[in-house]
Amino acid sequence: MFHSMGERSSLKTDPRRPREARWNYNPLPASPGLGSTAERALPFKVRTRISPLRVDFTLLLVTIFLVVFGMLILFSASHDYSFRWYGDPFRMFIRQLLWLGLGIIVASVLVIVDYHFWMRYVLWIMLVTILMLVLVLFIGDLRNGTMRTIFGGSIQPSEAAKLSIVVYLSAWLVSKRDLLNRFWKGLAPLSAIVGTVSGLILIQPDLSAGFTIFILGIMMFFLAMRDYRQILMMLGFALLVGLLIISLTEKGKDRMKDYINGLNDPGNASHHVQRTYGAFANGKWFGVGIDNSPSKYVSLPVPPTDSIFAVVGEETGVVGSLTVIGLFTTLLWRGLAIARKAPDEMGALLAAGLSGWLALEAFINMAVVLNILPFAGNALPFFSAGGSNLVVSLAAIGILLNISRSSKEKGQQEGKLFYAVTHMRWWDRRGRVPGSRRATSRPR
Repeated sequence: MFHSMGERSSLKTDPRRPREARWNYNPLPASPGLGSTAERALPFKVRTRISPLRVDFTLLLVTIFLVVFGMLILFSASHDYSFRWYGDPFRMFIRQLLWLGLGIIVASVLVIVDYHFWMRYVLWIMLVTILMLVLVLFIGDLRNGTMRTIFGGSIQPSEAAKLSIVVYLSAWLVSKRDLLNRFWKGLAPLSAIVGTVSGLILIQPDLSAGFTIFILGIMMFFLAMRDYRQILMMLGFALLVGLLIISLTEKGKDRMKDYINGLNDPGNASHHVQRTYGAFANGKWFGVGIDNSPSKYVSLPVPPTDSIFAVVGEETGVVGSLTVIGLFTTLLWRGLAIARKAPDEMGALLAAGLSGWLALEAFINMAVVLNILPFAGNALPFFSAGGSNLVVSLAAIGILLNISRSSKEKGQQEGKLFYAVTHMRWWDRRGRVPGSRRATSRPR
């Protein structure tokens, strides 16, 4: 990180170069106890090693790949479906492009604005989310027997609720960290918060989103507390709720029955899973090519949303499918790396929760089409059609990049301070008057 001794000596002993040319001055913020000689900036070569973006470049690059690949697959998967439902083969894709533009703006703002600023308003964010979930029950748009969207299908509050619950719990768990080991002051209020949000979603009904909220609540509690006894209690509570949902709803019973039948014999799996099996078998190793999938025209149900990973498998093959899995795995890895280097506990919990949520959504969507999990309607982030999911996913990336940026800036300031302190004595020695040592050594 620092110049070698030889480099520093060569700079020092060159009498033709003024000090301003030899060292790039950029005074540090005033620090108590440090004199002017300590307030020196890093040398030019050191300072330029810090990325000008000051964000996690790997995460940014992975996100760009996911967005571009996702839009390409969505264009392929949506034009026939869009024509049959709306009479315009490009309507779904154009709407997704507009939502992508909004998502990029939101993400850009969240990258710039320090997350500590807006985290002070997490209570209002959660209250607005709950209000939107309540509005769905009264003024929501009825589609396929469910009420999940408002304003003509433009906004799906359950998607925003996933982001809101991670953000809210990050702040709440940090503020209550001394009380989390107490049931009535830790686990009970957390269960009430998560239960309220997921309950409003289950009434719509949206079983997959409601259960995802439960999983996110458990994950956030584990990251903050790691009290295995209380985590097991919460897992048991979530399992009990899941069994109640399955036993009390016809949709839940049918999905569990199809899942078990598919595990015993793939030929007895649900119609959806059987069609996705056929798409993957047709794609083989390298796929049939982008926009050449025959299954999206004749057999795959809802190819732009629930079945979009099957379109990936058919058009790009095993290689393309593994690439998508690798990209989401890298996203999770970088999110956890950002959490490990976060400047504070809130940033660490927020980064781990957001990256875990995006990876969880992707895993559930991909596992469902292969009958690894019971059928759930989770979207594949950055791929599935749906503006709400795309915007909140990009917002999560913006927050992650902001946390990484805060970490890099903090590390840079600490590096400058360390350099200044360790070189204070060298600068002091350089400022001595020539011959002073000889003058004080012995009298003549």
